[in-house]
Amino acid sequence: MPLTEKHSSKSFDNDLHECIDLFMAMGRMSAEQVTLATHALVDSNVELAKKVIEEDTKINQMEIKVDELVVLLVAKRQPTASDLRLVMALSKGVVDLERVGDEASKIARMACKLHKEGVSPRGYSEVQHLSNQVRVMLLEALDAFLRMDPEQAFSVLQSDEMVNEEYQSASRSLMTYVMEDSRHVSKVINILWVLRALERVGDHARNIAELVIYCTSGKDVRHTDFVTVEQAVQEASSLIASRNTAE
Repeated sequence: MPLTEKHSSKSFDNDLHECIDLFMAMGRMSAEQVTLATHALVDSNVELAKKVIEEDTKINQMEIKVDELVVLLVAKRQPTASDLRLVMALSKGVVDLERVGDEASKIARMACKLHKEGVSPRGYSEVQHLSNQVRVMLLEALDAFLRMDPEQAFSVLQSDEMVNEEYQSASRSLMTYVMEDSRHVSKVINILWVLRALERVGDHARNIAELVIYCTSGKDVRHTDFVTVEQAVQEASSLIASRNTAE
């Protein structure tokens, strides 16, 4: 399913695509920031960590620009139905992307702190593994948004369940470690905060995936069970298949 359909107003199409392009660029940059922040932590690279923190300003500016474009689209074009859902999804999704950038900055600041205080004896492999998972989640959520693919969006939601389990398992393991050996409590707690930040990145990816399902099905699936979500995905997939057949 194409992200947008052709409209009689070419200027509307141009404005909408400008907003979408900026949203996608912001999403890719946010995902890259998470990866770089993780590398800075694992490699104890302070210069890279500082760069991540500085680059967060660019993400913030991109959020402001997307917001401006959304306001213009609503004020000038007064979109309805599926167009309105898409514009609202962009407005909500950009908040999640900005917060992904914030989480990357938190990880970078923890990298600086651990470099100064000394590395943690445990937790780096868990951080790297979880970082890889949430990065893939975020990129898949963005791809699902670009292609308006409800089935791929549902796959992202399922991945979030696995990320939550991994996060809880890693947290329990590290807490057990510090209870048995309290010499490195502060360092391990910093790693726990990093894991929490990565888990939040997964949540933001999930939010974007839910917006895809909302755009394609017209149903708000936030705070609902998987059965309800799957029904909405099936309905959206059937609708998309019908449109493709008609074309």
